[in-house]
Amino acid sequence: QVQLVESGGGLVQAGGSLRLSCVAPRSIFGNNVMGWHRQAPGLQRELVSSISRGGNTNYADSVKGRFAISRDNAKNTVYLQMNSLKPEDTAVYYCAAKTYGSGGTFSWNYWGQGTQVTVSS
Repeated sequence: QVQLVESGGGLVQAGGSLRLSCVAPRSIFGNNVMGWHRQAPGLQRELVSSISRGGNTNYADSVKGRFAISRDNAKNTVYLQMNSLKPEDTAVYYCAAKTYGSGGTFSWNYWGQGTQVTVSS
């Protein structure tokens, strides 16, 4: 399987900031939508943010105005800048790539291993 590699997670105080990074093989990164998902204890995994090849972005309502996704196509890297962090943001964050896979559907087919983000009160 294609390996996406996340980094940048850690422990921060409420109100602080972190920047997550995800590096993908060029063959995947250069031709697909990239995104960040998160899984918090007791909650379903949710899509936090995504960015298209052309730079169009989407955000979950819970992070609008606080998080910003970006991509550097030359470095095959997608970032998630997280500001004004809240304890509710505590979760494992996963990088993913959306591609045209089996069956012809456009779906999240490639995933990273996840990076833990913990926000203390």
